[in-house]
Amino acid sequence: MDKRYDVYCLADRYFYDLPDQKATAEDLEKLSFPAGSTELPTGWRKFAKEDWTVCNPPEQQLPMQGWKIHVSAHGGNADSVLEAVYDYCLPREISFKYLSGRHVLRNRNLKYSDRGSSGKFITLYPLDERILRTTLEELGVELDGQQGPYILSDLRWGNGPLYVRYGGFIERHCISDTGALVGAIEDDRGTLVPDRRDPVFHVPAWVSVPEFLMPHIEARKDGTTDDIAYTVERAVHFSNGGGLYEARHRENGRKVILKEARPHAGLTMDSADAVERLQHEREILERLKGIEGVPELIDYFEWGGHHFLVQEFIEGETLSKTFALRYPLNERATSAAEAARYTRWALDVSRQIEATVAQIHGRGIVFGDLHPFNILVGEDGRVSLIDYEVSSDAAEGAKPSLVNPAFAAPADRVGFDHDHYALGCLRLSLFMPLTTLLRHDFGKAHHFTEQIRQVFSLPDGYLEEAVERITGTGRTPTSASAPPARTALDRIPRITADPADWAHLRDALGRAILHSATPARDDRLFPGDIEQFHTGALNLAHGAAGVLLALADAGVDYPQEYGTWLAHRALAPRPQDRLGLYDGMHGVAHTLLRLGDEDSARELVALCLKEKWELLGTDLKGGLAGIGLNLLAFSRRTGDTEYLQAALHAAELIGERLGTVGSVATTSGGGRPYAGLMRGSSGPALFFLRLYESTGDTAALALSRKALEQDLRRCVTRDNGMMQVNEGWRTMPYLATGSVGIGLVLDQYLRHDRDDRLVAASDAIAEAASSQFYVQSDLFNGRAGIILYLAERDRTRPSERSRGDLDRQLGLLNLHALSYGDGLAFPGEMLMRLSMDLATGNAGVLTALAVALGRNHPGLPLLTAAPSATPERPAAFPARTAGRR
Repeated sequence: MDKRYDVYCLADRYFYDLPDQKATAEDLEKLSFPAGSTELPTGWRKFAKEDWTVCNPPEQQLPMQGWKIHVSAHGGNADSVLEAVYDYCLPREISFKYLSGRHVLRNRNLKYSDRGSSGKFITLYPLDERILRTTLEELGVELDGQQGPYILSDLRWGNGPLYVRYGGFIERHCISDTGALVGAIEDDRGTLVPDRRDPVFHVPAWVSVPEFLMPHIEARKDGTTDDIAYTVERAVHFSNGGGLYEARHRENGRKVILKEARPHAGLTMDSADAVERLQHEREILERLKGIEGVPELIDYFEWGGHHFLVQEFIEGETLSKTFALRYPLNERATSAAEAARYTRWALDVSRQIEATVAQIHGRGIVFGDLHPFNILVGEDGRVSLIDYEVSSDAAEGAKPSLVNPAFAAPADRVGFDHDHYALGCLRLSLFMPLTTLLRHDFGKAHHFTEQIRQVFSLPDGYLEEAVERITGTGRTPTSASAPPARTALDRIPRITADPADWAHLRDALGRAILHSATPARDDRLFPGDIEQFHTGALNLAHGAAGVLLALADAGVDYPQEYGTWLAHRALAPRPQDRLGLYDGMHGVAHTLLRLGDEDSARELVALCLKEKWELLGTDLKGGLAGIGLNLLAFSRRTGDTEYLQAALHAAELIGERLGTVGSVATTSGGGRPYAGLMRGSSGPALFFLRLYESTGDTAALALSRKALEQDLRRCVTRDNGMMQVNEGWRTMPYLATGSVGIGLVLDQYLRHDRDDRLVAASDAIAEAASSQFYVQSDLFNGRAGIILYLAERDRTRPSERSRGDLDRQLGLLNLHALSYGDGLAFPGEMLMRLSMDLATGNAGVLTALAVALGRNHPGLPLLTAAPSATPERPAAFPARTAGRR
């Protein structure tokens, strides 16, 4: 689970949005800090920037980078801390910024917020090291005694709330080793390098630490765990609230689990910190002592200001991991024997969990956070429940403050009914793990049971009782959150492989998209993924460009004002708007050109080419490969050779950076460059392939092959014959970062260079598109991307097997289908909210179905070519980069 999504669920029940999007001016006023209304001296500038309020003195030129000061605070003292900083900085003309409201401060310190930025309430920018020292010494006295979350990325000054870190003052960017665009600082050679913001203090190798900071660095080394009774052997997990560690008692050698809690950090939405919850968990475990399947409480102590709970170590894996290894629908087919074997195991697990929960209820306790990550399964099959920090006394009627969205009960459930709902979801999810969708429509529970029965033979009443627990059948609802009628799902069309159904499906998908539009907003036109709030809501992947192009290509009419909205916003870009094809302005320009607004499109490309685009990575999503593809398209469409020359320059840069086949690791991600279509070498492979088709230069074809072989190096063929991208701890089949995205390019390459080894790889990748189950429905990381790949393969390398897989995947897409705005809708990433964008939502599903069922659809922007694509004409291509292998 990606916990970043939780906070974007607060504002709207249907779509991801900014937490304060629907807050009124009055609401924001109540959440603001009183010191923020302080009148600034003449000439000072005060402005909002994302979550921050920035205050700059007149005519001050900040250095590009240096030692900055961070001030920590918690909800109880933030007012007085900010007031002290205002009083100190204004007369001394020190630039500073602070989080703009109490809600932002809380959200930055939530349990699953970024650990590297947690605790940073205020940032000061001293002009030099003399001012740095004076500020630390004087402001340190002013704030003596104030507390806040420990800032993990910084060096603490004394025992107060001041911290320091060397980093960027002015926003600059570079490409990291993994190919991501990240904040940058300049090294001693003048090269931009990543400005590391890891949750550990780090000083760049070329930076000299001021002498007055050395005692504080030495103080960091003074802390030792020798004076506690346990030796830590391994860190199991980290959250913003603290760590979870495997350890041993120094004297008796007993293996235990240490659970750490950091004060003022790891908040829940009720603002309880990790220490408060750990103390509560201690009390719960004391009440549950002696229940089999509940870990024994061994010890509780405080060290270094942090609290530690010591509990019994239970051997086993989480149910989520055990399930993933056993679930038979991950395969192409499931035999009756395999289904029966799995069913016996799943029923035994379910029985044990329900028995343990019943014993917990017998002590008057609501478990509160029941889900597969909090359930351990031992090698002997015995089940245990872990993590009791949000458990509660049933008599209190408390709502759990931390929940898993796939198992979280609706608001009208109280007491033991929280667990009863989760147990119902658990019964279903052991056979169809899509219970997150129930928060959209409880009618999906009936749909899932129908699908489950097609494969698994279950005892009478097993599924019916689960549905009753979920839907609340027979209960008297206590609020307006009672489950909606099942009829909402009955109104949406069923997806089939019959092309005759295409127009009906297209219109239903289009109605939902258009119903979601918000042209009155200037930050986004269509709701999509949370990435809209980080890289902008204009681009192809997550923004208006991708949605409008999908609608136009599918033949769905939309108001003309939507195109005007896109052009107007694009020609006045904002800081978060990027340059790339799928994450930025080149994609917007491509869309405007395709929609007939050539003037705006050319103007936008001109703006892009004035930026330092050559410094971007080589990938398709946001780098040179995508930009090169767009420039080639502009050259063909407009006849302007300047675009072709810029594309050739991009090709030369990529060729210089590509390296050899063996220069990439054998795994994707995990601190290494990613494989795949959007972030891996398949993007450059596609660009070089298009260059070959445009220029006839075989050097481009050779580079295309080399890039493809780099990505194939990072794939692994599983025992079931499926070739997937190897991420070390899992394998991925999907379009954006998995193997079918590589296969999409590989199949096009094979038109020009048929090689037996590459053909075998292509066939093994096709096998990865045959699973019965995919967690998500979307284009980049879900079933829609599988469908698009199979549909394109049916064009390039048709076979009865692939066509049969395509027909089956079309039918299985109904598992995720939902109703919205009298239309057909699909959930976005994490399934918690709907999405309308191309990468994660309706626009992507619309595109996939259009390719599979429609006629003459162009496919994904710039990723597919007509089956007859052949080299057109020779041109000057920089061939000197093609020789290395």
